[in-house]
Amino acid sequence: MTLAHVKISVPLEMVSYVTPNDKDMELERNALLLYPYIKNLTISHGKAAEILGICKSELINLYDKLGLSYLDLDIKEVEEEVSLYKKIKEGKI
Repeated sequence: MTLAHVKISVPLEMVSYVTPNDKDMELERNALLLYPYIKNLTISHGKAAEILGICKSELINLYDKLGLSYLDLDIKEVEEEVSLYKKIKEGKI
């Protein structure tokens, strides 16, 4: 993976928080920078993982560890998805 340096402006008090101490912190920071683009559907989890040089399941686990859900559905939407799946499986659709 080729890296580039990007200059950003942050409040002085933030500098120690956005300057990672190790590779894990750097990965976490970069994953968090990509998350809004996943959330607004600009890129997929798979594409974000590719950009970060990790597999999709690692990225999903990282976001889960940070409290960011892979599925952005409420329970009613999940129940509807399951119902639709069952109908498709039974050949009713």
